[in-house]
Amino acid sequence: DTALQKPREVFRLPTDLTAYDNRLCASIHFSSSTWVTLSDGTGRLYLIKSGKRGNNASEKWEIVFNEELGSPFIIPHSVSYVKSDTHSVAVLLLRVEKDELDTKGSGFHITLEWVTIAEISKEGDHRYEIFKRRVLQGKSVPHYAAVEPSGDGLMIVSYKPFKFMQDEDDKSEENDDAKAANEKKDPLYYWQQTEDDVTITVHIPQDITKDDIKVLFSPDNISVTLKDQLPLMKGKLHSSVDHESCTWIIRESKSLEISLIKKNEGPQWPELIVGDTRGEFIMDSSQCSEIAESLMHLTSEVM
Repeated sequence: DTALQKPREVFRLPTDLTAYDNRLCASIHFSSSTWVTLSDGTGRLYLIKSGKRGNNASEKWEIVFNEELGSPFIIPHSVSYVKSDTHSVAVLLLRVEKDELDTKGSGFHITLEWVTIAEISKEGDHRYEIFKRRVLQGKSVPHYAAVEPSGDGLMIVSYKPFKFMQDEDDKSEENDDAKAANEKKDPLYYWQQTEDDVTITVHIPQDITKDDIKVLFSPDNISVTLKDQLPLMKGKLHSSVDHESCTWIIRESKSLEISLIKKNEGPQWPELIVGDTRGEFIMDSSQCSEIAESLMHLTSEVM
């Protein structure tokens, strides 16, 4: 059962690449069981419909999109998904480029281009076109980079951070985001966690005393009220707690510190109160290292 079958050709690049001097090795990523993204190493991206691979001895791959996208790149990840009845493929392109402005460092920077290709139907004509291109830039090759299964975001683990670069299409959108950011208030609370507990810190007014604070714990909910006003925090916790062991104190810095004891030790909470975005999660350096190590098995030694 483990013997390899005789190799058969399913695809051949349509262009002779020997004339290209500065090309990279070709790279391929299987976006799904029926879709493939391919870089020929010269800067051209192919989207290929493979059909159900391995089911047919006469299987041939069909190019549905190919376009020159600038300097050579490799493909670390791609994903196929359907949203609002439209099929799309999101693909990451990784490049190492010279940085003329970097006179004190390596002289290079890393770019991750996030390209979304979508199916377009016009008068019975079905074809694939680039829907959106976004570029991120950083100073180190990521240990791990992937598009979320829904195509809505990226997951990047890197020694140095990546940031989005502005282009003409995104200027108005980024200006709106900047305006919203300026209007954004400070987080209502900060929280951090270990395998055993969750600690919440809430800044309170100077005139608030212990008698003005009312904190209610239940196995699945929390409520924090100041001076009989509407609850400052209230809602369903991400996971159950040992409510009889939960405590709270007032620190000298006029902050309320709440300690929640997890009922199920170990799992990390992605949020504190379900649907509440007013808090900010604080991750310590040891947790960052643990998460990076847990993702290392998903990567190869050489990107």
